[in-house]
Amino acid sequence: MKLFHVSEESNIEVFVPRIPYREDVDQSKGLVWALTEHQLKKFLTPRDCPRITYCANEATTQEDIDKFFTTSSRYCVAIEDIWYKTMANTTIYAYEFDCTNFYFDDKAGFYVSDKTEKPVSLTVYNDLFSTLFELDIEVRILNNLWGLAEAIKETSLHLSMCRMGNAKPRPNI
Repeated sequence: MKLFHVSEESNIEVFVPRIPYREDVDQSKGLVWALTEHQLKKFLTPRDCPRITYCANEATTQEDIDKFFTTSSRYCVAIEDIWYKTMANTTIYAYEFDCTNFYFDDKAGFYVSDKTEKPVSLTVYNDLFSTLFELDIEVRILNNLWGLAEAIKETSLHLSMCRMGNAKPRPNI
């Protein structure tokens, strides 16, 4: 298994455990957070960019695939149009870790370590859109994410939403 930390910072030499800001995670000890190769797809956007990712799985119906995918891909990242230029001009750095000290934290939903960690390698993603396309990820650019989020919640697709506090407000319909 490979574990990564994704950042817009290019020169991180060590990762020092930090107290989590999330109240649902134990705040008595600092943690270094990491994600798997599969989760990496969700984080190939600017850090603060609100996004929805969804993918098909073994329970996904053909009807949902036909309705929510326009390509042969079965994984999609959707961002708001106001983030297009920022995403086009952002470089992402994926720091890979040795997995030895990491364990899966059910509440956090990520792998964590309470030790200072040094990356073992670095991958640079200069063109995020091209990277997503190369990974066979469909990209959707929408005016507002909330309608898609509500629609996906009612399907057999797996949904993930990130940084939605930075999204445009829900439209009044």
